[in-house]
Amino acid sequence: MVKMHMYIVIHILVMFLILGSTQAETITLYSGRGKSLVEPIILQFEKETGIEVEVSFANTTQLASKLMTEGEKSPADVFWAQDAGALGAVSKEGLFAKLPKKMLSKVPETFRHKDRLWVATSGRARVLAYSSERVNKDKLPDSIFDLTKSKWKGKVGWAPLNASFQAFVTAMREQVGDDRTEDWLRDMKKNGTIAYPKNTPIIEALAAGEIDLGLPNHYYLFRFKKSNSEYPVSQTFFKTKDPGNLVNVAGIGLLKNSKNEKTALKLIEYLLSSKAQQYFVSEVFEYPVIDGVIPNTNLIPLDELLKIVPKFDLNEMDDIDGTVKLLRRVGIM
Repeated sequence: MVKMHMYIVIHILVMFLILGSTQAETITLYSGRGKSLVEPIILQFEKETGIEVEVSFANTTQLASKLMTEGEKSPADVFWAQDAGALGAVSKEGLFAKLPKKMLSKVPETFRHKDRLWVATSGRARVLAYSSERVNKDKLPDSIFDLTKSKWKGKVGWAPLNASFQAFVTAMREQVGDDRTEDWLRDMKKNGTIAYPKNTPIIEALAAGEIDLGLPNHYYLFRFKKSNSEYPVSQTFFKTKDPGNLVNVAGIGLLKNSKNEKTALKLIEYLLSSKAQQYFVSEVFEYPVIDGVIPNTNLIPLDELLKIVPKFDLNEMDDIDGTVKLLRRVGIM
């Protein structure tokens, strides 16, 4: 009887060890990137590696605030943000671990944190979108500051609650100062600028005739053009070096408190692979952050884009809190 009991105990222990050794690796990802945009590449990563990714999708700014509130108790292993501002805010709180030099070697310095605390996964540009049926391209404003003129009263759309817009305002504060940025925001509000919850509705409003101009990221329009090449909206940039031409990034960082560091780094490395980068370029219409990716003909080449953007260090975009307070003070969020 004793031998039988010992046999059962040993059998249970063996089964436990077998099951434990075959249990899938799991990481927790906080994603400020939209589910429709990034879920396909996450699923592909899971399929190729056998690693399970538990994803919490939410607004980038909200997730950054959540991480700062949770601190070392956060269950997150990785934070994937849709803008450098959120990454900077989390970095400033000392919540990110340094990424391996070798992993970042193929990414230009422009697209990674100076102390290796985060790395860009793709690039995106702010643009001036407009109704191609109601606005002559030759009559478009040269500068983002021209949008406050009376001729555009009630004809411009923006998305103050959107993290990309907030990152743009953060960059504007660094470039032209808080006072001029606040004046611009107040003048835009006074001029009847229409607020939308996010970028997609801005494009839809342009097509529907609700507004004539809008301030989205560059890739939203291409999704509509993909299914309808005659979609009545176009987009362009402001004059060279204008603050409205910001090139921002989506990027990712490893949390210091991660209990699955090696596994989490595999996800970050995968997002910097040629396969993932090609996905961002071909399917999401974003810019790659590594060489060797087949370009998307809908986009102007990255080297040309960088010639028209204002000189700006993405590492300086870490004061989201200050921007949110400014937007609230002005009364647009």
